[in-house]
Amino acid sequence: GQLPIDPATGKMVEGIEAQTARSLDNIRAILEEAGYTLDDVVKSTVLLADIADFGAMNAVYAKYYTKDMPARVCYEVANLPMGALVEIETIAVK
Repeated sequence: GQLPIDPATGKMVEGIEAQTARSLDNIRAILEEAGYTLDDVVKSTVLLADIADFGAMNAVYAKYYTKDMPARVCYEVANLPMGALVEIETIAVK
């Protein structure tokens, strides 16, 4: 999965919206390096430190997909690495 760490600074961004965007930007960069796009994502797993952040996370998440949304599950977990508020994992296929 991808944590919301800015690759330029090595630091985690603050807030659920910024963390969701940063995680998805990181995923997009990894996919593009491998010749994929976010449109190739078929499944996502979202881990949240607080399920109450689902609405804010979802509003940002929805902006990243131009086609149909991939299948997705979302869980609240007790802890995420480095105190992150969100971690996102995706599976992409062509």
